[in-house]
Amino acid sequence: MAEIFKVLVLNQISPLGLARLPAERYRIGKDLAQPDAVMLRSADMHKLDIAASVRAIGRAGAGTNNIPVTAMSARGVPVFNAPGANANAVKELVLAGMIIAARKLRDALSFVAALDPADPEMEKKVEDGKKAYAGIELRGHTLGIVGLGKIGCLVADAAIKLGMDVTGYDPEITVDSAWRLPAQVKRAGSVGEVLRNSDFVSLHVPLLEATRMLINADNVGQMKPEAVLLNFSREGVVDDAAVLSALDAEKLACFVCDFPGPRSIRHRKVVCLPHLGASTAEAEENCAVMVANQLRDYLEHGNIQNAVNFPNLRMDRESRYRVGIANANVPNMLGQISTAMGRAGLNIHNMSNKAQGDIAYTLVDVDSQVPAETIASIAAIDGVLAVRYLPLGD
Repeated sequence: MAEIFKVLVLNQISPLGLARLPAERYRIGKDLAQPDAVMLRSADMHKLDIAASVRAIGRAGAGTNNIPVTAMSARGVPVFNAPGANANAVKELVLAGMIIAARKLRDALSFVAALDPADPEMEKKVEDGKKAYAGIELRGHTLGIVGLGKIGCLVADAAIKLGMDVTGYDPEITVDSAWRLPAQVKRAGSVGEVLRNSDFVSLHVPLLEATRMLINADNVGQMKPEAVLLNFSREGVVDDAAVLSALDAEKLACFVCDFPGPRSIRHRKVVCLPHLGASTAEAEENCAVMVANQLRDYLEHGNIQNAVNFPNLRMDRESRYRVGIANANVPNMLGQISTAMGRAGLNIHNMSNKAQGDIAYTLVDVDSQVPAETIASIAAIDGVLAVRYLPLGD
């Protein structure tokens, strides 16, 4: 009989995503004991006591800062996300941010909102006041992009179509991203080169130790005094205090961000949005569908795609009997796993193994049913983090 999986949801998840988990095999709810998996968006899992039964976590979005990834890695639990699923939504918001800054729309809207509709002089005041909000056009100006993943590539393509010159920097650009990058993008050799030569700078990098405070007091001064900095990436990649100081010193024209802070929300040269990057119906649906599909493929077949802490590994089924093993990336693991299976008289039909950093992951298809004692003996191998037996149900 096929195993029934329990999925705990910590936020409102798009019904289109949840529909990818068929009711005959999945129980989904907000108050489930001993869940097999967790789906969430922005809920803070650092504050939760995560049940030992949890085998996988799926974040319906890109960032996983709200999930204790390191602790889950130590338990052999993959943490899935949805890279690129919200890329178009973020791209459109970046374009809106550039236009808001270029045309001084925030201040212009505030000016109009303050007008008295009963004032007979209102039309004259509009005509007299509008000159204070004259802006610039994007066409002919240079956009610098730091981070050339899917979002960065989409922003670059859209900016080029608007008539902008685009320069980009990404020291770890993937092959897929390189293929997506428009040929017109000029490749910069450093973040500093992007800052010095751009009229607008948009950040599209994950929050890692290497990117924390990427824009800081040491380099923000390299930007043009009339430049606009946009951060729709992660809050920690910008030193807000350094940027506010640059704005106050007239060394930077405007800062547009998706992360309001206590010092920035009322600053006259800062445009703060309430973390709207992925807040479209389409993006939420795309993220939920992608993560649900990934969770299902892992729970039922052990395949891994887009886990931030595990290698990608997909192996087509060649047997009803499959074992998935997460372990420390150390020598002789495959030998010990094979020995344990051989000792039980199991014939390995197919095996695949991949590693990412300190974690390795193995899928093994065998020709006959795997005894519980064999699963226990593999789990007892020093360095094995988790073992899952994945037989196909009747």
